[in-house]
Amino acid sequence: MEALQKLAYGLSLSFEPANLLYALIGSVLGTLVGVLPGLGPVTTIAVLLPVTYHAGTPLGAIIMLASIYYGAMYGGSTTSILLKVPGEAASVVTCIDGYEMAKKGRAGPALAIAAIGSFIAGTLAVCALALVGPAFAKFAVSFGPPEYFALALFGLALSATLSGGSPIRGMCMVFAGLLLGLVGVDTVTGVERYTFGVMAISDGIDLVPMLMGLFGLGEILHNLDNRDGSSLVASKVGRLFPSREDWKESTGPIFRGSFIGFLVGLIPGGGAILASLISYTLEKKISKTPEKFGHGAIAGVAGPESANNSAATASFVPLLTLGLPGNAVTAVLFAGLLIQNVQPGPLMLVKSPDVFWGVIASMYVGNIMLLILNLPLVGLWVQLLRVPSWILSPAILLIAIFGTYSLRGNFADVGTLMIFGAIGYLLRKARLDAGPLIMAFILANILDTSLRQSLLMGDGSMAIVFSRPISAVILAAAAIVVGAQAYKYFRGERTLGEPESVT
Repeated sequence: MEALQKLAYGLSLSFEPANLLYALIGSVLGTLVGVLPGLGPVTTIAVLLPVTYHAGTPLGAIIMLASIYYGAMYGGSTTSILLKVPGEAASVVTCIDGYEMAKKGRAGPALAIAAIGSFIAGTLAVCALALVGPAFAKFAVSFGPPEYFALALFGLALSATLSGGSPIRGMCMVFAGLLLGLVGVDTVTGVERYTFGVMAISDGIDLVPMLMGLFGLGEILHNLDNRDGSSLVASKVGRLFPSREDWKESTGPIFRGSFIGFLVGLIPGGGAILASLISYTLEKKISKTPEKFGHGAIAGVAGPESANNSAATASFVPLLTLGLPGNAVTAVLFAGLLIQNVQPGPLMLVKSPDVFWGVIASMYVGNIMLLILNLPLVGLWVQLLRVPSWILSPAILLIAIFGTYSLRGNFADVGTLMIFGAIGYLLRKARLDAGPLIMAFILANILDTSLRQSLLMGDGSMAIVFSRPISAVILAAAAIVVGAQAYKYFRGERTLGEPESVT
């Protein structure tokens, strides 16, 4: 009851005209950032940090920066669905079925259910954050290196199932992603790994040009090679809002995705990417028609989009209550709080209650703004499908190049974009899914770091990972996922290989 009273107090602060204006500015900027490939929330928030010096109050500044963050979660689904170009990393999973829906002329329902699912998930996450956030934060503190190692392995196991077909192909893509994720200077020994003397990748391969290349440029090259596919996308639009059947298929995934996203977002390092991946895998496993996934299942859009928005909201719990940023975006927000002389952590509730509860309440206000902004513009985004491919393809390429170069002002990143564009095209030709590769690439650093720390804690023995209850349970879940996938695949192969009985 006390939490609800404080949330009501926070709502009164967020409804002040100045704070509403900051929330609106952040929501619009965040949506644009999500729509434009390459311009992620991390870059935008970092660039706008100096602007927060001139904000009237610390609360207003943080509301604007937070609005950019979850606004990008909304906007990132737009280009994922329309162009198969993730506006930000958490929208990678949305590409799988969202783009297939667009190709079938169902871009409108995909965009609408993504916006509505994100709103519902964000609203539920804000309420849960106010009610049970501190309790979940205490649980997250118990996560040490063994738990992170187990969680990373679990993520890799889920990644392998994204390939949809052979688990062997999925595992091959996972191993390729791990190798790419380990490129660069080893932070412990200072030894270069897999750089082959190339200075441009001594700090590792940057995620943004890799994403833009594999999904954006690779898709352009594929469309040029297969013009029938691109004309199909450009000619079919369909109705804008979901049908009754769409709602029936999406309701469960939205609520399950909201729950999964909140739990994963509470864990530092979990993040929206892992939440969307777990949601997608779960929906595919429990679906009565799993064969639709990868071919335009609306549940494959509703679940991941709800999960990534819920996780984005939940990631504020460890940031505000523990002073522990869980990902790159909250790390930049951490800097924004320090600029305003606000110290995140357990004492924040005592020293800066206005900022704490005002930011939490503003997330709900921001979600309403984003729903109002996104739903009426669904038709506008869908019109992108009518643009001829000879105009659209160069425009996507220019946006990808500009977004890639703007991150670090480094032409080497543009070269990385081109290389991975060619790789993305070859993967499409070979009918290999780039999703597991990307997920493994993102998880590689967590896996590497947590493994070393676990070995140090266990005096060189991996027994510590199996002896701790949480990590043991997570590893058991990973083994079940891998075993079930392998059993399902090889049982199917054996059934297909058996000769028909003669009657």
